[in-house]
Amino acid sequence: MTVTDKPFELRTVALAAFGPTLLFATGEGAILPMIPLIAADQGAGLGALGLIAAMIMVGELVGDLPSGALVQRLGERTAMIVASLVSIAGLLGCYFSTNPWVLGACVFVVGLSTAVFALARHAFITTSVPLRYRARALSVLGGLFRAGYFIGPFVSSVVLVLSPEKRSVFLVHVAFAAATLVLLLCTGDLSGADEAERRESRDGLLPTMTRHRGVLLRMGSCAALLGGLRASRNVVLPLVAVAAGLPPSTTALIIGIAGGIDFALSYTSGQIMDRWGRLWAAVPSMTGLALGHALLFVVTDVPTFAAVAILLGLANGTSSGILMTLGADLAPQSGPAPFLGAWRFTGDFGQAAGPLITSGLTALAGVGLAGAGMGVLGLLGAGLLLRYTPRYVPRRPAMG
Repeated sequence: MTVTDKPFELRTVALAAFGPTLLFATGEGAILPMIPLIAADQGAGLGALGLIAAMIMVGELVGDLPSGALVQRLGERTAMIVASLVSIAGLLGCYFSTNPWVLGACVFVVGLSTAVFALARHAFITTSVPLRYRARALSVLGGLFRAGYFIGPFVSSVVLVLSPEKRSVFLVHVAFAAATLVLLLCTGDLSGADEAERRESRDGLLPTMTRHRGVLLRMGSCAALLGGLRASRNVVLPLVAVAAGLPPSTTALIIGIAGGIDFALSYTSGQIMDRWGRLWAAVPSMTGLALGHALLFVVTDVPTFAAVAILLGLANGTSSGILMTLGADLAPQSGPAPFLGAWRFTGDFGQAAGPLITSGLTALAGVGLAGAGMGVLGLLGAGLLLRYTPRYVPRRPAMG
């Protein structure tokens, strides 16, 4: 029985994917702001702080490719359980570490577990949700991930009021990972395909990448560019605020408002994709992100900063779930996990490279020209989406 024939129950998806996603993302959101501060307490120099903080993203990037084969072999539920256990082990290593390099290694392990967890939930939605509801389900999934990253720092701030020891935030994530584990153990099997189908379709990573090299190269370039612009926006907004001399409190408030708009559009993004097709969310989002970056040079005061930040929030919100949805559309219906691992690598590579490109261009030419450069890349990505999406992704049926 194919995924389009399967009865769809939102409640089942909510328990199996949405709940664990929110819990896991909230725990991760709680530790991310504190990693550089804890590394500094352990004696890391200024140059090492950024590297140690980035190890979670490096771990996700490295883990994307092998996680596909692991999820294909173990199944979605077992893979998420293993990822939760590995994450707990890495977090306990972070908590007990006294050396910044040990801390960095343990953060890397947490990143690896995050890659497996994210791939497993992606594969589950791909194989379990009917095509007509797919974009909405994946948009909600992406929105919950953003919500967790938003809620997490507030949870850690409350914990730090109760306990002055910064390392206690790692125990917060341990608690959320343990709650995720309990929820997974209570939900039953998550597999969208039965075990016989999974054995028949078990392909290695390299054969999968070789067979789908054309789509991974073309559509993967689009994913990398979109991921790069998304991540760049998180770096460039604080930079342009500093360059314009804006008060930090005002900067934080405006970025927070833009983030709220971004989150509020999560479900709307899925409705657009399911009703009118993937291009109607992907191209406007990419174009909006490109224009938002290109307009950074006009930021000189609070109103212009707010306008650009809100534009970027709107553009990013309309892309909620788009990379996961395109990956699910492009993946083979039977045994999609190895392909999804390679697909997620392209987007995560862009997310890792985007801030580096922005920072490098800012150092060389200033934040205005850095924004213009990223804007050009965004328009290139929009053009590639217009060219290749109709070729590789068939027109979506109207939503029911």
